[in-house]
Order: sequence, then structure tokens, then C-alpha cells
Amino acid sequence: MTDDIEVSRHNAVRFPGISPRAYEHPVDRGALATLRAVPGFAQVVKAVSGFYAERGERLMALASGIRVGPKQYPELDKLRNECAETLDLDRVPNLFVARSPEVNAQTIGMDEPFIVLNTATVETMDLASLRFVIGHEMGHVLSGHAVYRTILLRLINLQMSMSWTPVSAIGIRVVIAALREWYRKAELSCDRAGLLCSQDPTAALRSQILVAGGIDPSKIDIPAFLQQAAEYESVDDIRDSYLKLRYVETMSHPLAVVRAAQLQKWAASEEYRGILAGEYPRRDSDAPSSTWTDDLKSAAKSYKDSWNGSADPLTKVFSDVGDAVSGAAGKVWNKFGGNGNDGNASADAPDEGAPGSGK
Repeated sequence: MTDDIEVSRHNAVRFPGISPRAYEHPVDRGALATLRAVPGFAQVVKAVSGFYAERGERLMALASGIRVGPKQYPELDKLRNECAETLDLDRVPNLFVARSPEVNAQTIGMDEPFIVLNTATVETMDLASLRFVIGHEMGHVLSGHAVYRTILLRLINLQMSMSWTPVSAIGIRVVIAALREWYRKAELSCDRAGLLCSQDPTAALRSQILVAGGIDPSKIDIPAFLQQAAEYESVDDIRDSYLKLRYVETMSHPLAVVRAAQLQKWAASEEYRGILAGEYPRRDSDAPSSTWTDDLKSAAKSYKDSWNGSADPLTKVFSDVGDAVSGAAGKVWNKFGGNGNDGNASADAPDEGAPGSGK
């Protein structure tokens, strides 16, 4: 960890009671709305996962890493508390530093989520960039992503155990692909949470350059770096389109360069400026399960806008799917549960809530 940069927080904006919906990517929200609409689903997965894994993972972190606190990595402890305060988390998650050569971080646990920073991340990033990374992980806590991430991991294990039955394996693969698509979008959501904590798009970009392979961000030409994302999105050979789908399907995180370009675009948006000005949804008035059709429509629109703006030949083939999905979501709800109330669920609809979200 370099200590030559210390960013003043005197003018930092805090977000009392902020709902994760303020920063969640539309496709992330659409996927979560679908999962949250299943009564009792999240609670069952949470209970099972917590019983089998969470206690052990917490003990392993305690025994094999450095727990950040006032006397151990005090600079990181300050960032930990700052980010939790910025997003108004009810409880400040524990933070551990674990030995690993990979520039990465992760959030583990459901009942008591905690964050693990790899030593490579701490060693290569300055404090301003680390604030973005820790803020990103706080976004996972606030959004309750651990529940749905666990679903994905359990299905992957199930897929391996059922690999001898081709039909079952193919069926599970489809579900896993869908969940991986959601988690990649969840990573984009939490990049936005990291930016809300950092409030420094340049520092956020530095951290993403390091993840992408930069050794010294000062030696990277920013326009050329972001141009890589534009080139990736604008391939004109359908064979390249197929290869993109094939390789991305198994990835848990978005492609690094594309991810950086997405965040810089959001940093320049009116939505981001509005949140900084205090215009954002609050948790005390949040009801994700009652607006799930709106979330699905937003997800469909996000896909359609992305497809319409892409030069990818295979992407253009599906450019009308967004309208079809958006319209279908409202029709299905009106037929089976809307009762003419514009897609609003009844007051008895279950609200799964999210660990760490203050609900």
C-alpha cells in the first residue's frame, strides 16, 4: 500500500439511509427482483449456506489473515469505517488482509458479511484507490449479494456432481449461465457503490487499470485504454461475436477494460450527479418485491439500449428482444397477479430483504 496519496474527506458526501437500488445496475435489479419474488427462497439458501460454510470461512479468515483495526492496518481501518458511514451501513463489516498474489477482493458471509483484501491489492494501490475497492465490497454487503452468489456456487457444485447425466447438466448450465450474467452485472452495480464511497472517478479508474494488468497507472494512456473497450464492443465479424459469448459465459466478473469504461460512463451521468445532490431512494421506503415488474422492464430496456448502441453483428440480431421482454413482463403480471394495479404487488407479497441492507 502506497501512502503518498491521502484524500481529504472534508467535502465528502454521505448518503443517509441510501437504498442499494440507487446504484444497482438495471439488469442486476431485474435478476434480484425475480429471485426475491420466490417466497422463502432466499431464507432457505441463507440458512443452509450459513450452517455449512459461513462459520468455517469466518474462522479461517480469523486464523489465516490480518484483521484490520486501529492497531493493524489503521489506514485501511479508517477507509473501512468511512465507506460504511458513507453508505450508512447498520454494522461495519470486518475487514481482513490475506496473502495472495492476485489483485482482488471479496465479500463473504450472509449473517455477518466480512471483506477480504488480497495483499497484492493492498501493496499495489494507493489509499484513494483502496477506498474505491472497499466501497465496492460494501456495496455487496448493502445489496445482499452473498445470498445469490451462494445460489450460483451451490449450482456449480451440483453441476459437477451431475456431470454424468448430460440432460441434467445442460439444464443446470443454462441456470448457471443466467446467474453468472446476473453476477457480472452485480459487479457493475458495486463499482458504482465504490464510486459513491470514493467520489473520485480518477482513483476508481486507477484501481481498474491495475486489475486489468497495469503496473504503473501513470504510464497508461487513458484514452487508449478506454478505446480498447470501444474496439471490443464494435467487432464486425460474427465469429468474434460467438467467441465473446463463449468466453464470457463462464466468467464471474465483467471484462476489466469494458468494466472500466462502463463506470466512467456512469460517473459522467446525471444519475450519478443526482445521487451526490441527495436525490436517491431510501431504504425506509424501499419495497423491491412490490415493484419487480418495473425492475424487469428496466432490465429489458437496459439490454435493448445496449444492443441498439452496439456494432456487434450478433448483438444486432437480438435488438428487438428488449421490447418483447419488457412488454411480456407487464402482460404476465396483469394476467396472473396485477389485478389492474399497474404491476404493484399486494401488501402481502413476501419481502426477502437482504443481509446487511438494514431491512
